[in-house]
Formats: sequence, structure tokens, C-alpha cells
Amino acid sequence: MKVYAINGSPRKNKNTATLLLKALDGVKESVIGKEIETEIINLYDLNYTGCKSCFACKKLSGASYGKCGLKDDIHEILKKLSEADGLIFGSPIYFGTITGQLQSFLERLLFPYLVYDENYSSIPPKKMPTAFIYTMNAPEVVMNQIGYLKTFNNIESAIEHIFTKPLVMYSNNTYQFDDYSKYKSNAFSEEAKAAHRKIQFPLDCQKAFELGANLIK
Repeated sequence: MKVYAINGSPRKNKNTATLLLKALDGVKESVIGKEIETEIINLYDLNYTGCKSCFACKKLSGASYGKCGLKDDIHEILKKLSEADGLIFGSPIYFGTITGQLQSFLERLLFPYLVYDENYSSIPPKKMPTAFIYTMNAPEVVMNQIGYLKTFNNIESAIEHIFTKPLVMYSNNTYQFDDYSKYKSNAFSEEAKAAHRKIQFPLDCQKAFELGANLIK
């Protein structure tokens, strides 16, 4: 068994990446006694684009029918993911949605499995379990007020149509800088941010662990 975490953040050791690794720890804990591998894929290390509308994945009898025909840094990764036993996506929220890097990746991952038949059916090799971790500066009340959840639901619906309905968690009001005094950031109280992180982020890490533990179940 192999479960992959897809890190849509440019940072490899901050909020999103930390929670993804905790989720992978939960996956490993849930299957003690069974062989399982986990891996985190950092998208910002890779050179690729979103879908280019070549439609090679839709061409009947074509070599790339049902899979992305573009050859770049994620070509082999998409092959690996097609046989995964679980996928966990993670992204910080920029301007109310996931990063462009993850959006482009999802285009390449999901679109080849979408069939242009009368039912818009899907043809992934596996209907594997999925999960999504969102991290954001916005407090939970703001997230709910300004419509983030509608955007997130659209993303999750696309994943559900191809694979399965994702397990979801949110990490809100995140701590963004190591030293707020070095940045123009007086919209925020560093003291309040630090106090919130001290209490909430360990809880978020536990939630991520539990999300991973429930993924394979």
C-alpha cells in the first residue's frame, strides 16, 4: 500500500507541510502490522503547467487515452498516483482559493479520468480514498462569512467525481511569519496570533493525524 500527500504550498516545513506529515503519520499508525509506504510530494519543486487542452486523454484509440499526454516533471508522478491507495491534498489559501500550483496539478490529475459521455462518467484505475487539508490566515468565522466553503466544495466535488469524497479539515488563523516585526503586517496582532497558535496548532496537528488514521478505514 502507498499513500501520497500532495503539498500545494511553496514552503516545505510550515503549516501545510506539517499537517500533511502528521496526516501521513496517522495513516501509518492506522495500519500497523501491514506494509505501507507514505511520501510527500512538494509541487513547488516541480516544473509543469496546467492542462493545455490537447485532448490527448480523450482521443479514442490514442496512446494517452485516459491519462495525461504531457511530458514534464509530473508525468511520472501522475503514473505513480494512478496506483496509489490514498491521496491527501494540502494547500494554503491565496485570495480565497488553493494555490495556482495545486490547481494546475488537479487539472492534470483529474481531467484525463473524466469521460465526455452522456453521464460524464469517470475512469480512474482506482476509486481511492482522498482527503484535503486547507490552511489559511482567515479565522473560521471569516472563512464562513466570505464564501470560502463554496469554493472548497467545488474542488472537493471534482475530486469526489473522479475518486471519492474527501475527508476535510481546516487550519484557521495561522501564524504566517517567524517575526512579524520584520514585515508590514499591522493588520494583525502578533501577540494574538502567537497565543492562538500555541493552543490551536497542536490541536490541528492531532486533527490531521486523525484524518490520516481514518483515511484507509
